[in-house]
Amino acid sequence: MISNHELRARQSAKVIRALLEADAWKAVLYLSPTEVARATRRYYASNRKPDAKRVEVLVSIGRPNFLEREFVRDCQKAGETFPIAKIQLKFRKYAKKQQ
Repeated sequence: MISNHELRARQSAKVIRALLEADAWKAVLYLSPTEVARATRRYYASNRKPDAKRVEVLVSIGRPNFLEREFVRDCQKAGETFPIAKIQLKFRKYAKKQQ
């Protein structure tokens, strides 16, 4: 039987892998209506693109935030079952250079 720590480690690895492969800003895995696993790429200071040498990722497993709760409600209305197989990705919008 898989322990709770192993399960969380697998969920974290799955979310981090999706985040890095897609070069996204945020990846969210919906485990149940009251629990999500999310990985967020850390950016500092300006709108510059991320450094290729270093990647910082913040992983959190817990209750969904407001936008994620809205998504959960929409999924439940549509008849989706949990855990939702696809990982939801969000991408960062870069500021356009002014000329």
